Amino acid sequence: MLFWIALAALTAAASLAVLVPLGRPAREHAAGSEAASIYRDQLDELARDRERGIIGPAEAEAARVEIARRLLKSDADAGKASVATRRGRVIAIGAAIIGLPLIAIGTYLAVGSPLLVDQPIASRAGQSPQDEVQDLVRRVEEHLAAEPEDGRGWEVIGPIYMRLGRFDDAARAFDNSRRLLGQTADRDALYGEALTRAHGDMVTADARAAFERALAQDPANIRARFYVAMALGQSGDKEKAIVAWNALIAAAPADAAWLPTARAQLATLQGQPVPAAPPAAAAAPGPTAADVAASASQTPEQRQQMIEGMVAGLAARLDQAPDDAEGWARLFRAYIVLGRPQDAASALSRARTALADKPALLAAVESAARENGITSN
Repeated sequence: MLFWIALAALTAAASLAVLVPLGRPAREHAAGSEAASIYRDQLDELARDRERGIIGPAEAEAARVEIARRLLKSDADAGKASVATRRGRVIAIGAAIIGLPLIAIGTYLAVGSPLLVDQPIASRAGQSPQDEVQDLVRRVEEHLAAEPEDGRGWEVIGPIYMRLGRFDDAARAFDNSRRLLGQTADRDALYGEALTRAHGDMVTADARAAFERALAQDPANIRARFYVAMALGQSGDKEKAIVAWNALIAAAPADAAWLPTARAQLATLQGQPVPAAPPAAAAAPGPTAADVAASASQTPEQRQQMIEGMVAGLAARLDQAPDDAEGWARLFRAYIVLGRPQDAASALSRARTALADKPALLAAVESAARENGITSN
C-alpha cells in the first residue's frame, strides 16, 4: 500500500510541474493589443489633421473608415486568438491531469513488477552460494518462460546449466541460442559439448555434426577439435584419432586445463600408461568475463546479484575440489572483472595450499594468476 501511495505522490508532483506554468496568467496577444493602439493613434492624428485643414473632408472620411475597419479586424483577431489560447490551455491541463498518470501507471504495469515480494538483506543472509545460484536460475527460467524468444537469455543460462550438471537443459538452451541468434562456431561447439555430456561423454551423431559445423566455420576451434578427436577414438578410427590428438596437443598452451585429458586419451589409444591427472573435461567451468558482460541486459541489482552468486559458488566448489586449474583461472578473471584483487590474491593463496603436492597443476594455476596480474604472499 505504501508503494502505491508513493507512486501517487510522485505522479501528482510530476503533474503539478506541468500544471503550474499552464495556470499562470499570461499577457495574451500583446501583438494584437499593440496594433489596436496604433490604429487608435492614427484616428486621433487624422482628426487633428482635419481640424488644421491639412486634409479635406472627403479624404479624411475615407481614411477614417479604412482605419476603423482595420481596428475592428484587429480586435476580432485578438478575440479569436484568446479563445484558441484558452481552449489549448484547457486541453493541456486535461492531458496533464489525466494523461500523465495513465501513461505512468500503464508503463509501470507493463514493464515493472508491482507484485514482486521484497527480499530484505536479513532474509537472504542465511542463503548458501549454491542456494543463491539456484534462485537466480529460477528467475532466469521464469523470464524465459514468459519470453521464450530471448536468444540472449538462453545463451546466458546455457553455461550455468553446464556448471550445475544439467546437461539436457544446457543442450536445449544452446540449441535455442543457435536458432534465435544464429549459428556460430562457438555456439555449435557448446551445443555439441552439452549433448556429449548429457550422453555420458559419448559423442553422439548430432553432437559430432555440431562439432563439424563449428570446424567448418572455425578450423581452429579448440572445443570442437577436442571432441572430434574423442569421437574418432570412440568410433574405432584409431589412427585418425591419434593424429588428431597429437595435432591438438602440439598446438596447446602449456597451461591448457584440458591438456591432461588429451594426453590421457592419446596414451589410451597408443596402449601406454595413462598419466595421473584430473579429467579436465569433467570439471564444470566457472563464470567468465564474457558471462559477466552477457548479464548487461539485466538491471544493475539483478546483474550484481547474479555475478556475486556465481563467483561465490565457484569459489566454494574449488575449495572442496581444487583440482581444476581452469576453474581457478576463471575465478581469478571474475574477481578482476569485479574489481576485487584482494579476493583474487586470497584465492591464489588457497590454491597454493590445496595444490602443494601437485606441482604440475599448481604451475598452471600460477600461470593463470600471472596472466591476470595477481600476486599473493
